[in-house]
Amino acid sequence: MSGRAAPKVAVLMGGLSAEREVSLVTGRACAAALREAGYDRVIEVDAGLDLPARLDAIKPDVCFNALHGRWGEDGCVQGILEWLRIPYTHSGVLASALAMDKTRAKDAYVAAGLPVVAGRLARAAEVRARHVMPPPYVVKPNNEGSSVGVYIVRQSANAPPQLSDGMPDVVMVEAYAPGRELTVTVMGDRALCVTDIVTSGWYDYDAKYTPGGSRHILPAALPAPVTEACLDYALRAHVTLGCRGLSRTDLRWDETRGLDGLILLETNTQPGMTPTSLSPEQAGFAGIRFPELCRWIVEDASCDR
Repeated sequence: MSGRAAPKVAVLMGGLSAEREVSLVTGRACAAALREAGYDRVIEVDAGLDLPARLDAIKPDVCFNALHGRWGEDGCVQGILEWLRIPYTHSGVLASALAMDKTRAKDAYVAAGLPVVAGRLARAAEVRARHVMPPPYVVKPNNEGSSVGVYIVRQSANAPPQLSDGMPDVVMVEAYAPGRELTVTVMGDRALCVTDIVTSGWYDYDAKYTPGGSRHILPAALPAPVTEACLDYALRAHVTLGCRGLSRTDLRWDETRGLDGLILLETNTQPGMTPTSLSPEQAGFAGIRFPELCRWIVEDASCDR
């Protein structure tokens, strides 16, 4: 801390989304890491609708945004923090909203020359009634993360997917991208490395957050041109969306097609920071311990305006 008093840090966690439980784990882990890094005034805040009043009472110097999913990751909380003029971690209002809206994010990727799969928005009732594109395809909410509410319609599917009543009225439908699951963390202006995510099936919510649910190979054993393209795509996605701080971009690679088989899936502006999370692993591979990563994230905090 260079002799200066450590700032008071409010770690925002929990929240209102379907990813509440994961956010609580992330927040507790980050709060503990910050204390280990020398921050002696760390306050854990379960962020609800009373957040402005609670922050007014706490008067933090900075907010560590450990929220995941809607409200905490889509620009809403970022807007509250801008209004309160409290510096906060990760991306700002516009980048957060853009990355969370999968359709608009894909439009931005395409404009930047980044490869994506074909997809469109469709009404859930239409998706339940008929195949809106030839199988195989994927159906998911347009604005959720952590593989929440994802349906994979296989090539052999005779009937359309029967989406749950909890799905939104309008969903995203995308062509299924076969191949290996890859991911790259960007820290500031640096792409850290490529991780190959190995699972026994679909990389769903349980595979992401259950210990042993997936195996992470880093650095991924890839041809050099594919590794370079992964790092390049992730950094370009980060810049294209206007991200700051830490982000993580997920990709798929069909190795039978060479570089043409590499496509960008989506960018997460607030990557998970749980014991099984990918970004802390990649930072560790780059020689950055978890407390040092959390300290860097806090020191990078700002307001957009």
